[in-house]
Amino acid sequence: MTGGFTVAPSFALQFHKMGSFRRPRPRFMSSPVLSDLPRFQAARQALQLNSNSAWNSVQTAVINVFKGGGLQNNELYTLNENIRRLLKSELGSFITDYFQNQLLAKGLLFIEEKVKLCEGKYSEDRIDVLSEIWDHYFTETLPTLQAIFYPVQGQELTIRQIALLGFRDLVLLKVKLEEILPLVQTKLPASIVQMLLVLQ
Repeated sequence: MTGGFTVAPSFALQFHKMGSFRRPRPRFMSSPVLSDLPRFQAARQALQLNSNSAWNSVQTAVINVFKGGGLQNNELYTLNENIRRLLKSELGSFITDYFQNQLLAKGLLFIEEKVKLCEGKYSEDRIDVLSEIWDHYFTETLPTLQAIFYPVQGQELTIRQIALLGFRDLVLLKVKLEEILPLVQTKLPASIVQMLLVLQ
C-alpha cells in the first residue's frame, strides 16, 4: 500500500458517465407553437388594456385633486393597487417621470390660473390669494398626492419633493414675488413665510 490517494476504477467510470448537472431542456419548450400566438397576443392586449385603465384612473384622480376635489371612499386603496400593478408593467420605470412632466404640470396649470386671476389687484390681495393657494396645496393637495403614489418608493426624488419643486418652478417663480413683497404694507402671512422657507 502506497501513501498516495487512489480512486477505484469503477467509481471513476461512473463519475465520468454522470456528466453535467444541467438538466436537458424538454423538446416541447424549445420553440413557441404558432397556434399559441393569437392567445399570447390576446393576453398581451389584455395586460395593456389593464395598464391603460389603471393609469387612466390615476390620472383622473390626480387632476381631480388639483381641481380641489377629494378622493372617494376606498378610492385610495384602488389607486395604490393600480400603481402597484403599473410598477410591475412596462410603464413602471416611467411613472415618476410622467408624474413630474405631465400630470404635475397639467395639475399646476389650474393653480397658476387662480394666481393669474388676481394679477391686477393690490399687492396685499395677491399675497392673500397666494397664501390661501399655498395653504391648500401644502395641507390638502400634497399629502393626497403622496398617499396616491405611496407605492412609488426608492426613487432619486420623492413624489413630495417633485411636487414642491413643481410648485416653486411653475407657480411661485411666475408670481414675481421680488416685485410684490416690497409693496406689501402689512405683515406677511405666516403661510407665505412657511412657503418661502419650505421652497428655498
